Amino acid sequence: MVSYEIVELLGDGISAELSTAVHSVAEALPFELRFFPMDLSDENRKRAGDALYDEVEAKIRQVRTALKYPTATTQESPNRVLRTRLEFSVIHRPVQTIPGIKTNFTQTIDIDVVRVATGGTYEDPGMRIGRDTAVSVRVIERHPTAHAARFAFQLAERRGKGVCSTSKYTIQQATDGLFEETVGSIAVDHPDVPYRRELFDALLAGIIMAPERYGVIVCANEYGDFLSDAACGLIGSVGLGDSASFAFNDAGEITTALFDPSGGTAPDIAGKNLANPTAALLAMGNMLCHLGEVSTGTHLRQAVLGAIAEGARTRDIGGELSTTDFTQHVVGRLQAALA
Repeated sequence: MVSYEIVELLGDGISAELSTAVHSVAEALPFELRFFPMDLSDENRKRAGDALYDEVEAKIRQVRTALKYPTATTQESPNRVLRTRLEFSVIHRPVQTIPGIKTNFTQTIDIDVVRVATGGTYEDPGMRIGRDTAVSVRVIERHPTAHAARFAFQLAERRGKGVCSTSKYTIQQATDGLFEETVGSIAVDHPDVPYRRELFDALLAGIIMAPERYGVIVCANEYGDFLSDAACGLIGSVGLGDSASFAFNDAGEITTALFDPSGGTAPDIAGKNLANPTAALLAMGNMLCHLGEVSTGTHLRQAVLGAIAEGARTRDIGGELSTTDFTQHVVGRLQAALA
């Protein structure tokens, strides 16, 4: 049997329920996923300190693929620590309307947000100048931007979509100008992919008014953060989105990948079998596609969306199912598709 090794980063709150759901799905796959669980919970981080991150980093670099569950941020941000240590330069957030979930937004959205994972204003906490003024440095770098752009165009080719780059290049002429210049240089290598650029504020309005015009959107760090959460709000919940982070070598090849649900730890429902595993299972599907099991990964995504569409829902999205019951609906649909 074909086997794939996966580092499984256990976290806080509903992490245990999400892990159980993932393992239930794994048992139904026609190949083996060999999980290497590592405890990244807040309690263990406080106890082990940097030694834990050293161990996690080494294992992920060895295995090259990881699946992470939500972690509490009480001191450091584990996501930021991992992003820095593993040199992730690109974050991919797919956002798709899920039939069966009631939302305030009635149109269909199907976009892929490709975000530069470094730079922007997030690298500098800033400084105070006197009592009434504060400044921070905003950084845009060519190489991470090129990685994000290349990933976006390759994704657009696979999905048969166009690429839109977005920033405030008319105002932030140096930083966002470099971003757009870099994306434009990558676009030349993909002449068959429709490409345009839009100002970020205009793009936000455009997605609401005409979402069908948007496929793959590539943007700088903070713009991608804002956009991906806003887009998840349009489909009903930030907790319905999944995320993937990638590191690249000098040749532009992916060296390390980490997949995770975008929601939080939800401590109020932890241990009650009420967690919605949708985002974790979508992240798992994306991970399977990354591993080369594209058909199975696609079937898993369709099984999750199909289960919700036919009325299988947890309480947070208007249903009554437990985490376990919802997962079993997904497993049943996946097994039928694989058969």
